[in-house]
Parts: sequence; structure tokens; C-alpha cells
Amino acid sequence: MSEDLTLIASPAAREVPGVLDTDVAPPDRHLGASRATRLGRGVRTLWRDKVSFIGVCVLLVIVFAAIFAPIVAPHSQSEVDLTARLAPPAWSDGGSWDHILGTDALGRDVLSRLIYGAQVSLAIGVVVVGVSMLIGTVLGLIAGYRGGRWDSLIMRVADAQLAFPGLLLIIAVVAVVGPSIRILVIVLAVYGWMLFGRLVRGNVLQLREELYVRAATMSGAKAGRMMRRHFLPSLISPLLTQSMLDLARVVLAEASLSYLGLGVQPPSSSWGLMVAENQPYLDSAWWSVVFPGLALAITVLATNLVASWLRVQTDPQQRQQVFAIRRRKKARR
Repeated sequence: MSEDLTLIASPAAREVPGVLDTDVAPPDRHLGASRATRLGRGVRTLWRDKVSFIGVCVLLVIVFAAIFAPIVAPHSQSEVDLTARLAPPAWSDGGSWDHILGTDALGRDVLSRLIYGAQVSLAIGVVVVGVSMLIGTVLGLIAGYRGGRWDSLIMRVADAQLAFPGLLLIIAVVAVVGPSIRILVIVLAVYGWMLFGRLVRGNVLQLREELYVRAATMSGAKAGRMMRRHFLPSLISPLLTQSMLDLARVVLAEASLSYLGLGVQPPSSSWGLMVAENQPYLDSAWWSVVFPGLALAITVLATNLVASWLRVQTDPQQRQQVFAIRRRKKARR
């Protein structure tokens, strides 16, 4: 502590920007680069990483189809045509291009229900991740910055939730309260906050040891200014990565609950609900079960690839590791 006071009081420390000025954020490594330059750099690195590029493209296509589902989908999700019941895909014998991926047991178009199912899954995922991130960030900042009793209380609640299987807890709550999209969103968000809370708390504890943060604290900076100017900018990178990973988790959880009849209810469409409804016809109409399962797997895989790319782009340490690997590969050539 005496060394810190000596440093802060010294004339050299007064000349260093960001040490005593609480309005100055930590220096950015790319301070001289414009937003357009950083965007171009990100696009170039994405193009070099072919796997991540494919993941981003696939996820963009799924998001586009979900947003414009009424325009993109060839049929309504609840349009029943018993004359076309269990029709095979267009490329199979007896298939029709009017139903490219075939129909289910009620004659509903599989492709249309897949598109509307993406709309439901992504909408639930985005809302749940947003609420979880908001709650977890606030509680994590309080636990990491305040410490003491606040830290113990928040972390013990998070530990208690982690000690209990998440999906089993969600199933129990939804089974008691009743299945609905609103209840599903609330339960998933309440359970998911701890992932963001523990992440934010750990990062805040590390940032508190930085010189510019300790100097700003000793100079009398208020808690709100400290969190806004020093903590939140440094939390963008881990929060972006965690939000994408959590989106994949929520999409899987929603599909699992809908499969069990505790999530999205008919006549709405959901990938898990489609698998549950058509499972008895797996032998005779495999397309009505396989395509929803493939849509779920591809979406989760693409989301994880995007999360991996975001981590590399926003974390300087990860970027350095990737560049070091590339340099070693070029040297071997």
C-alpha cells in the first residue's frame, strides 16, 4: 500500500494518463485504428479461418430465415393437408417440389415448420441470454467489487444452483407451474444468470488489482463510474463469447423441454416438438424426425464456431496464440 501511495503521489504518476484521471478508460491496443479498419481486419481473419467462416454463414442464414419466416416459408406452420400426409422429400419416389423436405403425419410441410421452429428457438434463446446476462452482470459486478457479505451471499446462491442438475431443476419447476413459453423463458433465465455472474466476478477481481483501477479507487472515484469506465469495457470480450455459448445451451434446453411436452405447445412449431410428434413414424417417415434433429445440431455447432471466433478476435492473448501457431506453420514450410 505504501508503494502504491508513493507511486500515485509522485510527479511521474501525475503525468501518466489514466492513473489519476478517473474519466480515462484503460488504453486500447488498437486505439489508432478506426472502426472500419478493425472491421476489415476482423473480416480478413474470419476469411482465413474457413471453419469459423462457414459457421458464421450458416448462423446468418438461420437467423435470416427465422426473421423473415412468413416470407421465406413456402407454407404456414399449421397448414394441414391430410391428402399429402407423410409425403417424402422431393428427391424421393413419390415426392413433390411443393413439399421439398416432405410432410409430417398431419400433412404439414416439414421445411416450413423447420423455419418457424428456428424463429421460436432463436427468439427464446436471445431473450433468455439477454435477461441472464443482465442479471448475471449486475450481480457479478456487485460480488466482485463490493466483496464481503455481498460476495458470499451471491456466490453461495450460484454454488447451490450449480450443485443441482440444471435440466432436472427446470423440468421440475415447469412441471409444477405448467408449460408455456413465458414460464420457459423465466426458468431458463433464472437458472442461467450464474454462468455470467461467476464469469463477471472473476474478471472484476482480476481488474481490481490493476494499477489504474487501484489508483482511481484511492482517488475517490464512485462505484458507478468505476464500473462504467473501467470494468464494463473489459468485460465485453468474455461476455460476448459466453453469450454465444449460452445461446447454444438454451436452444438445446428448449428443444429438450419441448420434446418432453414441457416447452412450446402445439400448434406452434419447435424442433424438439417436431421430433416428439413424429417419433412414432420414424421407420416410415424418417425425414420428419431427422431434419429437425439436423437443424438443431447444425445450429448448435454453428453457434459454438462463432463463439470460438469471437473469443479469438476479442481476447488479445488468444490472438497472440493463433498468430504464433500460424508463424510456426509457415516456418515449417
